[in-house]
This record gives sequence, C-alpha cells and structure tokens, in this order.
Amino acid sequence: MSLEDNKFIVLQAYEAFDLGDIEKGKTFVASDIIGCVMGSHQLQGSDAFFGYALMMRAAFPDGFHTFVDVIAEGDKVVTRGTFSGTHQGEIMGIPPTGKHVKFSIIHIDHVIDGKIVEHWGQGDMMALMGQLGAVSN
Repeated sequence: MSLEDNKFIVLQAYEAFDLGDIEKGKTFVASDIIGCVMGSHQLQGSDAFFGYALMMRAAFPDGFHTFVDVIAEGDKVVTRGTFSGTHQGEIMGIPPTGKHVKFSIIHIDHVIDGKIVEHWGQGDMMALMGQLGAVSN
C-alpha cells in the first residue's frame, strides 16, 4: 500500500473513534492488534483495543482528535496533535468533572495489508490531570 493509503487508513480509524463508530473502526484494525497507550497500558487484540476506546469515549463522549502532523514512512504513520473533550465519565479513578480538556498527543500506527496491527499512543497526562484538578498546574 502507498504512504497515502496508510495515512488514509489511520485517519479513518481516528475519525471512527471521534464519531463513536466502533463498527467502522473495526474495519481498519487487525483482530490481533498490539497496542501501548498512556505510557505502559498494554493491549492485546481488538477486543482489548476497543474496550480501551470505549472507556475513553465514556470519559469524553464528545472527544476528538485534531492533527497538526501526519507523517508516513514505510508501513508506519505518525500523528501529532491534540485530543479535546468534556470529562463526563470516570477516568483513572477521577469522577466526572464536566471540565473541557485539551492535551497533546503523539501516535505511531503500524499498517500492514490495510489494517492497523500496532498502535503506540502517548498523551500529555500531566496536562490532562492538571485540567481535571487531580494535580496542581
């Protein structure tokens, strides 16, 4: 697949997440996906991957990604930007605050045969925790 095809697949997967369309998202993700999110949380398989996605959607039902950079090389796509949303569900033991948050993210997605087979995501958790009032800014 071309670099542009790989970018398209990754961006469509994020768009599906942002719309809360897990079924559409599943069309872009391999059943045996491996992921690492929020630093060290390991995910094995699409059930775990989408379980995490649903947890994030429950915490931030209006959450969405805004990408500044989308860079592809070989079979990897790197996205850099922000995640924004309103905290309406528990996350990391923090009850809903109703606060709108926005924090930086960087993802690396590995695409093979039109499917994301690996996802590595990093977010600025200190910024998120500060905005939720869990740590002082």
